Amino acid sequence: MTQNSVQGEQTRGGVPRAREGAAEGSGSGSRHGRRRARPRRKHRVLRWSATTLSVLILGTAGAGYLYYQHLNGNLGTGERSSGDSKAEKSAPNAAGQTPLNILLIGSDSRASAENVKLGGSKDSRGNPPLGDVQMLIHLAADRKSAAVVTIPRDTRVPIPECTDPETDEVYPATTREIINTTLGRGGAGCTLATWQNLTGVYIDHWMTIDFAGVVRMADAVGGVEVCVNQNVHDRPLPGVPGGSGLKMKAGRKEVKGEEALQWLRTRHAWGSDPLRAKAQHMYMNSMIRTLKKQNVFTDGGRLMDLAEAATKSLDVSEEIGSVKKLYDLSKQLKSVPADRITMTTMPNIEDPEDRNHLVPLEADAEKLWQMLRDDVPFDDNGTDSGKKKPKEKVSDDPAAADGEIGVLVQNATRSSSLGPVDGRARTVSGLLTEKGFARASADTTAGLAEERTVVRFPSADLEGDAQRIAKSLGIPLSSVKKSTDVSGVTLVVGADWREGTTYPKKSDPRAGDLPSTSDELNGADSSKCMDVYKPYRW
Repeated sequence: MTQNSVQGEQTRGGVPRAREGAAEGSGSGSRHGRRRARPRRKHRVLRWSATTLSVLILGTAGAGYLYYQHLNGNLGTGERSSGDSKAEKSAPNAAGQTPLNILLIGSDSRASAENVKLGGSKDSRGNPPLGDVQMLIHLAADRKSAAVVTIPRDTRVPIPECTDPETDEVYPATTREIINTTLGRGGAGCTLATWQNLTGVYIDHWMTIDFAGVVRMADAVGGVEVCVNQNVHDRPLPGVPGGSGLKMKAGRKEVKGEEALQWLRTRHAWGSDPLRAKAQHMYMNSMIRTLKKQNVFTDGGRLMDLAEAATKSLDVSEEIGSVKKLYDLSKQLKSVPADRITMTTMPNIEDPEDRNHLVPLEADAEKLWQMLRDDVPFDDNGTDSGKKKPKEKVSDDPAAADGEIGVLVQNATRSSSLGPVDGRARTVSGLLTEKGFARASADTTAGLAEERTVVRFPSADLEGDAQRIAKSLGIPLSSVKKSTDVSGVTLVVGADWREGTTYPKKSDPRAGDLPSTSDELNGADSSKCMDVYKPYRW
């Protein structure tokens, strides 16, 4: 991508664009989630590279019961979701398989002396943590391919109501807030709920790691090759404080330890936060290739060191809060070949209200999310393009007569980049009335936001009615959802239907047909190098 703006951080005041100067963010905060077998600590920075490595290594760590118990004691855990979210798991395919989605979150917390030293920001110790790295890994239902999507940290999105699992403090929903603030509004579980609402993708687990953990894991790997096209030094400049400290000559170099952390944190020298995501993707792919070449899984002593480092560095959602469960998870992850892994960044544009921030590029982002929801591979190697979409399941519950079906229509056309369209609930309820649904009515509630139109129903005896409403408007049955948040059939008109009286039909996505704005990178591609923004060359 060529996005040239660097986004400021919501809790740190205005930050100018990187190509004009921007301060590197900082923050810290309290621990979210409940831990087992070690004192409560603060949330940690996730770097996808370290987390993926952690899962892979744990999949091979079989040193016996006592060793497993020791590793279990290293792990920290927290609630899977602490926010209001209505996403549902995908239906199994013909073979009974379902996709696996893991959210990888990184906090910039300076909650310890070690992290303060590595983060270089003593004055931010005690601040709420910010989730500055957020990536979703999607493992296909057939376990033959994987996709990774990054949302840049300063993207404005709707955030649901979240409850801090430690303090029970309730954070109200917001319609346009920076996504990295979610970690301080209820922990990783709030970040997960925000992603679910934005994408419609059910997320099974989350994982996090801190600055010190990144360094620890990078040392354990022993070096990962990265590349720059020009000499780079990410340092403070006049009027531009901060910087990661990364200093490299042009060409390829193996980085580990603190230098690996510097690579992953560098933003100014690349020129934007989306370009920082690209550099992280390059590192991650290189790390995966490195592990495959090293055959580290046959070296028992090294595996023990890696497993030790991984479990000391990770926090995970509680449903995978044991080495055994991580082992089962890793067996599914490690079989995907590098050339079937695709790294991408969510399509985005500059926020029209604040050039230091981003918003999703609605149509392109939605295409990406639909591919994840429908489990369509991001790559096309010729083996998956013939997949057929599962048939929609028709309810066994018979629908009432049209004139007897009560339906409430809500206007949720507000999106992360656009305000609501006035009168949409009245327009669509009027349309239903014209079609014979005499009991259709418009809800006057304002400020609702849904990316996709959905029909919700509270109990099985109303599923047939809900599907009848959807069918009458051409809404796919996959958008009919059971929800305890409604008391009757409720049609929520989302941001995907902002005008007209005909629901916009969408063609099914095809394998490999990614938006050009997603900046994809194949896991087997070792040819890429980062360009350095001129002020940071030496």
